[in-house]
Amino acid sequence: MSFARQPPRLSSKKSAGSLNRPFACSPTAKKAHMTAYNVYGIGNALVDIQAQISDETLEQLDFPKGFTTLIDEATQQRVLAALGGTPLSRGAGGSAANSVIGIAQFGGTGAFAGKVADDEVGNFFLKDMRDLGIAIEVPPAAEGQSGTCVVLITDDAQRTMLTTLAISGTLSPDDVDEEEIRKAEYIYIEGYLFAGDPGKAAAMKAIEYATRHGVKVALTVSDPFIVNMCRDELLELIHGPIDLLFCNLEEARALTQLHDPADCAKFIHDRASAVALTLGPDGSILMEGNRLIPIEGVPCDAVDTTGAGDMYAGGLLYGITNGLSWKEAGHLASHAAARVVSQVGARLERPFTREEVKELLS
Repeated sequence: MSFARQPPRLSSKKSAGSLNRPFACSPTAKKAHMTAYNVYGIGNALVDIQAQISDETLEQLDFPKGFTTLIDEATQQRVLAALGGTPLSRGAGGSAANSVIGIAQFGGTGAFAGKVADDEVGNFFLKDMRDLGIAIEVPPAAEGQSGTCVVLITDDAQRTMLTTLAISGTLSPDDVDEEEIRKAEYIYIEGYLFAGDPGKAAAMKAIEYATRHGVKVALTVSDPFIVNMCRDELLELIHGPIDLLFCNLEEARALTQLHDPADCAKFIHDRASAVALTLGPDGSILMEGNRLIPIEGVPCDAVDTTGAGDMYAGGLLYGITNGLSWKEAGHLASHAAARVVSQVGARLERPFTREEVKELLS
């Protein structure tokens, strides 16, 4: 499938008074018809099960620290049994889902396409998302088990993720709703979908629909192993229909074969309309409209790095679809990422108030 390259879409300047209305949508950011959603996310529908453990417990479980490992249901149950009386918390998750949740927590509008089964875990996922005001219309599968991700958090704030995709890995083009995509300003696709044929086909179908209806396309690389699997395909996408690419420095280096962060960002921006390259505690680099926009890091005491990149993406996407400049949106995203790593879990325990946002942007 080929896509004609869209000309770069330059952002419009905000009106002078918009700092007093940080949650108001800019009319210039709208498509020709009214949008129902700021962002329509597409990704793996997983219920995150979080536990804070010691390094000794992690060593006993024998999984590589700080990495994501795909495991089967039997192994997942063994891990949960080994945690014994360790307090657990859970919530709807998955990379793109976390970002859409972030948008909703800022007061934005979102929809999500992800596959769950008709079981207790799947019903929990659907209720949790809908309680946040996020539309999700993909019918649950009549058979199978819903996907889960056990997030093991050690004292150094590192998170080791053990993922059982289960039915979430069967998301297919049939689960992508063209009419729902048409109502969005952006679609946002997680790179993890490219690890399997059904998910990749669903992502490509979503891009096809978005291109057809003038909906902008954002993609997060998700992990360096995705680049190693399909680098040429990703390069073709960012040179074609991708309007905004999210990546961290390790992913950017793998994709561009360059080392310097600014060189990596320029390489991507020469092909895509915009790039958001995160640098951990050193902040991030945005490039849009041939401008390099450095975004400061926000000092914090890291407790759990789960969802830092997801929340950054949610904050940036919220901002650029709600009347903020790219610099303001990046500033908001950086503070959101810092707040989420200062707590346990991938969503904000204490969402930003309107007053806090206005103060950040002043």
